[in-house]
Amino acid sequence: MNPKSFPVALVAAAVFAGALFAPTHSGGQTGDEIATTQLLNDVTTQQATIADNHTKIDAKLAKIAENVRLARIYAGRAGGKVP
Repeated sequence: MNPKSFPVALVAAAVFAGALFAPTHSGGQTGDEIATTQLLNDVTTQQATIADNHTKIDAKLAKIAENVRLARIYAGRAGGKVP
């Protein structure tokens, strides 16, 4: 073997080994893949629900903060002490 043909043979052997040991993709989904897909969909739905609830909570907290601010203004005008 000459020095130039050795890397070519090495590359050819690597390609052959890669083709031989590479995982094959089956045509249909297995039970594990279906279960994983269903779990992924459930988690995605739950995350959307959590984000929606978080938005609602933030809106309610902003409304409460505004009511407290107004109560302090009115209490200050009336002469009462509100910390």
